[in-house]
Parts: sequence; structure tokens; C-alpha cells
Amino acid sequence: MSVQMVKQYVSGRLRRLRSLPEHPQKAALATMRKGIGHAPGELPELWGEFLLDLPEEMQSKNGDPTKEEWAIYLALTMYALHQQGHSMATENMHRDQERFGHAVRRLIPANENVADSSVLRRFNVLATATDIREVSRHLCSMIQLLRARGIPLDYVQLAGDLYEWQFAEGVPRVRLRWGQDFYRNEGNAMQENGKEEKNEK
Repeated sequence: MSVQMVKQYVSGRLRRLRSLPEHPQKAALATMRKGIGHAPGELPELWGEFLLDLPEEMQSKNGDPTKEEWAIYLALTMYALHQQGHSMATENMHRDQERFGHAVRRLIPANENVADSSVLRRFNVLATATDIREVSRHLCSMIQLLRARGIPLDYVQLAGDLYEWQFAEGVPRVRLRWGQDFYRNEGNAMQENGKEEKNEK
């Protein structure tokens, strides 16, 4: 199964949500938030939000959620949490290319030592989680921080990351991607500071 199929499905669900009138849109997001802390399929009222038009090859055949279902379910329910208190028309918390590591890095104030940051400690705990349910718990905590600061996130890419993370060979790739995106921002900031110092001279 291709990670691209997972990303395409989530992209389509996000477009559908954005196309809804305001009241049905808010109702759909509220319903999806109820799924946080549950496994895919546990709550029948959410079935239509993450199973509608889901390709059959992604669906479980034995009653246990597939890797695709987990990735899609977590991405959509976390998006609903992230969007709470923000208007989708003017403050859509899904933003293309706003990768997870970079979004988390934006939580740390410029004057704070990154190595001592509680945000970094939380990020490391999430990145080293050992199963998808543990990932879900720590991810929820991080999304709440992003929501409070109004920092958007690319939920299509996050869905792809969550899918890859469920494979032994995918875990190191996802961790490296998150780490690169987290520290790339710091490197850019250091470069900008260097330019400013040169200009002052």
C-alpha cells in the first residue's frame, strides 16, 4: 500500500470539510473530536467521517484497524482538535508544507535555549513512542500546544508520517524527517543572526 494513497485520501477529506457550510462543518469537526483516545471504528458516529469512500484495499479484513485506517483516523481527529476555536475560513489549521518538526520548533520562544525546552522533551517522547496508541496520546498533547498558539500543520504530510511510522523500516525515516525539520529552523535563525551582525559592522 502506498503512503501516497493515504495522503490523497486525507487531502480529499480535508477538502470536503472545507467545502461544507459553517454549521455542518462545525458539527463534523465536533464529532471527529469525540474520537480522540479511541481506536478507529470504536465509535459508530465517526464511521462516515473517516471511512466514507475509503478504498477497500485500505480497510480491515479481520476487525483490527489497518495501518492506513490508523494513520487516517489520527490525522483527521487531531486536525479536528487543532481546528477547535479557529474558523476554517480564516484560520485553517491545515497548511501545506508546514511539516511537523518545523511546527513544533515554532513553539519554542526565540530567547529560550532549545536544549532545555520542555517542548523538545515532549517531542522526543513522542518520537520514541513504541506503538501507535502511545503515539496518539503524545501527539494529542502536542497538537493542543499548537492549537493554543495558532500554529498550523500539514495534516496530509502528518498522515503519511503516521502511516510510515507503523513499519519498522519507516520509523527511523520519520524520526529523521521530524528532527531535520525541527533543527533546520534553528539553523536558518542562526544564519539570519549572522547576517544581522555583519550588517551592524
